[in-house]
Amino acid sequence: MTYWNDDEEKLANQPIGYWTWAANKTVSAYVRGRLAAIGITQPQWWVLHQVQHGEDGATRDEVITAQHANLDVGAGLAPDIDLLVERALLTLDADGRLRITDDGRAVHGRAAGTQRATRAHVHAGIPDEEYVIALNVLQRMIRNVGGDVPPV
Repeated sequence: MTYWNDDEEKLANQPIGYWTWAANKTVSAYVRGRLAAIGITQPQWWVLHQVQHGEDGATRDEVITAQHANLDVGAGLAPDIDLLVERALLTLDADGRLRITDDGRAVHGRAAGTQRATRAHVHAGIPDEEYVIALNVLQRMIRNVGGDVPPV
């Protein structure tokens, strides 16, 4: 393996908080830019994806609750849900369930393809075994400071 910095002692003393923040900021900006290029925001992608894969659609509360655990967005999704309904990518039925429309499925399909391509680009040159090691280390650090690591 070749790294940009092979000084293991120096790397071992780097602050994890900085590097996780820098990775999150950089990767999130890249992902959001790719989704914006096809006319959708990342939170709107999360909503469409959840409704698309819900067995019977989803209520607004189900979407908000599920996403609250995912990056703490929670109630902040309400305007995105409303916009997706306005754009006729989702409908809201009489039972209060969100359903994806044909146009919504088309946008979801483009977004899913964009997400796959984005993941491939972000993971380029990183074998799965290294990626798994990185995630296991981060999860151990979370547990070390009393955090919860939800099952995947």
